[in-house]
Amino acid sequence: MEQIFWWTIFPYICGTILIVGTFYRFIFRGKSWYAPSTEIFEKKWLRMGSVIFHYGIIFAFIGHVMGVLIPIRFYEAIGVNEHLYHFGAIAGGGLAGLMVVFGLVVMLIRKFSFPRVRVHTTLADYFTIVLLLIIAAMGTYMTLIYSTTVVAYEYRLTIGPWFRSLFTFQPLSELMIGIPTLFKVHVILSFFLFASIPFTQLVHMFSFPARYPTRAPQQYRSRDGYDKS
Repeated sequence: MEQIFWWTIFPYICGTILIVGTFYRFIFRGKSWYAPSTEIFEKKWLRMGSVIFHYGIIFAFIGHVMGVLIPIRFYEAIGVNEHLYHFGAIAGGGLAGLMVVFGLVVMLIRKFSFPRVRVHTTLADYFTIVLLLIIAAMGTYMTLIYSTTVVAYEYRLTIGPWFRSLFTFQPLSELMIGIPTLFKVHVILSFFLFASIPFTQLVHMFSFPARYPTRAPQQYRSRDGYDKS
């Protein structure tokens, strides 16, 4: 029963919350669909942490697509063997993970260190950063340490097929029985994060700034010497 819940029921619960909650927020709470910037209160730490984090998360996303969504048969067909794949995964995935972790740590320290930033930080903001940090730290540990000192676990034969089976509504939950505990916790926390997106500022990740290049620029002018007439 535990196996069925975590690897069949739980993913669909999280997916339903993500989809329904996102649409509800967009339609009925559209004005809350934003990620307010605190750059006016502090710039140096924000630019360093945010830029590194966002580049890292993009690279990490690409890595997860390559490792989970793309079947192992594709790599075999193009001549990428297991050793070459894992070497690239450890090097690229490790770097991406370190970037994400570093960026999150910088942003978390910034929120505690600058009073004006701390005042404008909500409980949901702390929740998001801490949960992201735990997930990213676990992923980085599994990539750089677990895979090099314990075993280079072939998740493309278990987690990958299981995850893809969710989209066909024929979940292969039996594939998740024997995987290492660290991987199980990492997957569960990731789905929990997905379910929390509609209730946090992470929802802005679904906004694509297509109108940004053509929008009218904001204009500012000094009040000094301004002619009121």
